[in-house]
Amino acid sequence: MRPDVYISADVETDGPVPGRHSMLSFGLAVAARYDGRNLDPADLDSETFYRELRPAFDDVDKQALSISGLDRSRLLAEGSDPAEAMSAAAAWVTDVSRQAHPVMVAFPLAFDWLWLQWHFLRFCPEGSPFSFSSCLDMKTLFWARQGTPIEGAGKGDLPLELRPARRHTHNALDDAIEQAEIFVRLWPSTR
Repeated sequence: MRPDVYISADVETDGPVPGRHSMLSFGLAVAARYDGRNLDPADLDSETFYRELRPAFDDVDKQALSISGLDRSRLLAEGSDPAEAMSAAAAWVTDVSRQAHPVMVAFPLAFDWLWLQWHFLRFCPEGSPFSFSSCLDMKTLFWARQGTPIEGAGKGDLPLELRPARRHTHNALDDAIEQAEIFVRLWPSTR
C-alpha cells in the first residue's frame, strides 16, 4: 500500500456553480505525508502551486466575486488558460506525490473539491490526479473530534490549539497553506 500525501486545496470563484460560473484562482500546498504510522508535516511554503485563471463563463455572482478581491477584467486579459492551468496542476500533484497516493484536503472540502474536480475532468486530458474520490474533509475531522452538531464545526469554532498562525486572506494559495497548518494540527497525536 502506498503512503498518502495530503495536499491542501483552496479555490476562489465568481459564483457557486462550476460550469455556470468561473473558478478564478486556486492554490495547492503539500500539508503532510503519512505512511500508515507516522505523519510527516511538510514545510508548508516549499511545495505549493498557484494559478489565476481566465474566466470561462460569463455568469457572475457579484457577492462571490467580491470575496476574492480578484479583478475579472484583468483575468480575462492575463489569466491562465484553464486547460493549461489544470494540466500543469495535475503534473505538479503527480510530481510532489512522488510514489505516494495524493489526497486532497480542504476545510470544508465540499466546495473546493466540486470546483477542482470539475475543472480537472473538464479541462485536463489526463483527468484528475485525485481520481474520483481521493479526498478528506477537515471539517468532518474536526466535527468528529469535537463531538458537536455540524453547525459547531466551522473554522471559527476551532479551539486556540487548532487555529493556524496564518491569516485567512482569500488568496487561494495563502488559504491552502493556512488550511494545511490546520490539517496537521487536527491530526490525532497518538495511534
